[in-house]
Amino acid sequence: MENVGVYTPAESQESASNLDVFSDVFIPSLTSEDLEVTASAQNKLADIISQSDDDISAIRIYVGGGGCGGMTYGMTFTDQKSDFDTELEFDGIKVLVDVVALNYLRGAQIDYIEEVGRERFVFNNVFAETGGTGTCGSCGASGGGCG
Repeated sequence: MENVGVYTPAESQESASNLDVFSDVFIPSLTSEDLEVTASAQNKLADIISQSDDDISAIRIYVGGGGCGGMTYGMTFTDQKSDFDTELEFDGIKVLVDVVALNYLRGAQIDYIEEVGRERFVFNNVFAETGGTGTCGSCGASGGGCG
């Protein structure tokens, strides 16, 4: 197939001035506005790292899945940082989030909850920036929820 060209939109004065808000510079640091890690989550992460025999350089926050069941969120230990990772550091603990996952996590809060017989990390407000709800709409041929 031959090259049919590349679409280039006409540049108006207004659109040119709006481009000033975007940057072609990658900013690898995160703020608590990007991703909040509560004090209880920070304490538990520090506790887990201190009890590990492994040399852990960071904790990676990841997003996976999608589809009807929604996105899945999790954490794992890592010893590698990629060129596309953003970083949040507290008390010597580094938290890495790649830029794709950050699009789904921006504005979220990671908390650690201790209940009777159950302790866990939770991801709150994971759809803060995208405006989604995290609930399932109408999957399947009959529009009947998620299976």
